Amino acid sequence: MTTLLTWLGNTDLRASEGSASDQPGPILNALQARSFSSVHLLSDHDKERTARFITWLQEHFTGQIAPHHVTLTNPTSFEDIYREAVRVVGKVSAQAPDEELTFHLSPGTPAMAAIWVLLAKTRYPARLIESSREHGVKDVHIPFELSAEFIPRASRQADEALARLAQGLPPEAPEFSSIVHRCAPMKRCVALAHRLALRDVPVLIQGESGTGKELFARAIHQASARRDAPFVAVNCGAIPQELVDAELFGHEKGAFTGAAASRAGYFEAAHGGSLFLDEVGELPLASQVRLLRVLQEREITRVGTTKSRPVDVRVIAATNRALPDEIRQGRFREDLFHRLAVGVLLLPPLREREGDLSLLIDALLAAINAEAATQPGFQHKKLSAGARNLLLQHSWPGNVRELHNTLTRATIWAPGGEITAQDVAEALAVTVAPKTETILGRPLETGISLPDILADVARHYLERALAQTHGNKSKAARLLGLGSYQTLTNWLQKYGLA
Repeated sequence: MTTLLTWLGNTDLRASEGSASDQPGPILNALQARSFSSVHLLSDHDKERTARFITWLQEHFTGQIAPHHVTLTNPTSFEDIYREAVRVVGKVSAQAPDEELTFHLSPGTPAMAAIWVLLAKTRYPARLIESSREHGVKDVHIPFELSAEFIPRASRQADEALARLAQGLPPEAPEFSSIVHRCAPMKRCVALAHRLALRDVPVLIQGESGTGKELFARAIHQASARRDAPFVAVNCGAIPQELVDAELFGHEKGAFTGAAASRAGYFEAAHGGSLFLDEVGELPLASQVRLLRVLQEREITRVGTTKSRPVDVRVIAATNRALPDEIRQGRFREDLFHRLAVGVLLLPPLREREGDLSLLIDALLAAINAEAATQPGFQHKKLSAGARNLLLQHSWPGNVRELHNTLTRATIWAPGGEITAQDVAEALAVTVAPKTETILGRPLETGISLPDILADVARHYLERALAQTHGNKSKAARLLGLGSYQTLTNWLQKYGLA
């Protein structure tokens, strides 16, 4: 099945209004000449005029017609056109991932046609067509590869906000130079992190796996007054539960089976410096109680003794869990959360960092080349345009860590000096899981339970809304489109979340 995506042009409007010398216009011309199951119509024209065009088009085309009303500052604004086209194409691709896409170049302005070409050759591979009175409808072939990523223009308001945020900071922050970025969300994170570095308070860094939480923690430590003292990193999820207290706070000889000698814990090892508690949400509740006391009293007690020892440690914690949700589920202590979350950083996932992906690809590939330069048979690697396009099209659920690992594999597997699209496809195939069964695509042959499916969806969004609003039911109700606080309460009761 093939879907046509097109802008609504003036020639098409005139054709529908009977003022184009009986010519059908580019859109209807394409629909009559080719077989399409549906057409998605992007329009910045008046809604009533667009509606009249659709009514006219339905007289000649039996497939689905989906209008998408957009707002452009002007019909030649490349940035506005790009944003709206990506929004619509992304929505269409998500709803029908197996549909073949065709972009119509003729309707609309030259800027609109240019964006279709850019998207078809980079982010959303698609067939390109054009139509004319003289030659009818024909395919358009671009005889070269393109590779590009949208780099958003920073608004003056965002720049002024960042400038205000950075007031009081030193003119340069070399400790944060290893954090590759140029998008506004990451600029804000770096500015906040730099300000937090200057204050000796606990910091909680939140973000998906692979977003660079430890990188930020190290930069905060290096930019702080504790830079000359130890930085100790601990993965809380990697410590067996029965050994958490001994690892964090130390133990005395004979405190438990296998404790052949006294040993200092991570807190003592980080004395005077910073202790990075990665995946702090994995700590068992009993250890959370002891951690809270250490943060409050600034002293630790080794396992196997009652004698306390003073410690001077700055705690930087990180997690990929939604701790407010963990608190509601009884898996994380609220008092510990408030003790840790004095300074809070929320790192954006890679898919939300517009303009950063190409920059990261270049930086990581350069680092991989430099690291491998001394290895036998090394050959400097560069990316082909097709390979870069595949990287730009991927959603990167594993974020920067997944990107680094994929590039490393591609450099190993590429036999020559150029990494091809096939090399990248093979590198991605190792980690990309097969498509999971979707809510709308479940087989009916063996039967389904529609009430159970609807209940799962309802619970999912109810829990997310409560987590995002920190339990504020009025705000959660607004997020979910429910009429009132009481309506939300009824839904929570219905699905066992009250």
